[in-house]
Amino acid sequence: MSSLAGRLALVTGGGRGIGRAVARGLAADGAEVAIAYRRDEEAARKTVADIAAAGGRAHAYQASVDDLEQCRALAARIGGEHGRLDILVHSAGIASRGQSVADTDPGELARVLGVHAFGPHQLTQALLPLLRRAGRGDIVFVSSVITDMYPPFSAPYAMGKAAMEALAHTLAKEERGNGLHVNIVAPGVVDTDMGRRLVRATLGVDDIRQQDAASPYGHVCSPEEVADVVRFLVSDAASYVTDQRIVIDGGTF
Repeated sequence: MSSLAGRLALVTGGGRGIGRAVARGLAADGAEVAIAYRRDEEAARKTVADIAAAGGRAHAYQASVDDLEQCRALAARIGGEHGRLDILVHSAGIASRGQSVADTDPGELARVLGVHAFGPHQLTQALLPLLRRAGRGDIVFVSSVITDMYPPFSAPYAMGKAAMEALAHTLAKEERGNGLHVNIVAPGVVDTDMGRRLVRATLGVDDIRQQDAASPYGHVCSPEEVADVVRFLVSDAASYVTDQRIVIDGGTF
């Protein structure tokens, strides 16, 4: 990867799973990293400590992306403490409960859409002034292959990711003239807490590693494999890439 030295990245959901791998990967490429977390302060602090131990610079900020005022407060802190932002990665996510449309609780629908759709919109909006000043700014949305499939019993999550992708494609066109690159990565099943819960719920498999033999290339996708695509998208190697959606599923779908 090309050097990201001198660039500041904000990764939502950066304390765990894909977000953690992205934060560590961007730091390894030279970026200073701000990690936004909702509840798990211990995980966020551990990610910061791991980055520092590897010679990088990182910071943790508590903020719920589905809360407009917290998004605005986070943007103000980033601006006040750093005075800039070059990279924004929307990785925060929650799963839906697997109910049918008929049985889905309205509160659950609001929560899932809040995190996956409204949250990225309002946080991006609050941070656009900083990103526009970056010269080259990058926004990467972590979506899902669910928007290729739309399986039953997944409406809140699928709706949230579909709305997120609509936001990304629209934003790419609006902000290209301001030097922003906006792209989407869409993983399949990934070895994260959410991925392990998904495999347990849908396949009755307690250990996700049992799926290695049936997966492309002999293993379930790792968070680092998703992070590597994000690292490419924000690098000089992708200087002419925007408004793209890259599927990371080993060719499954």
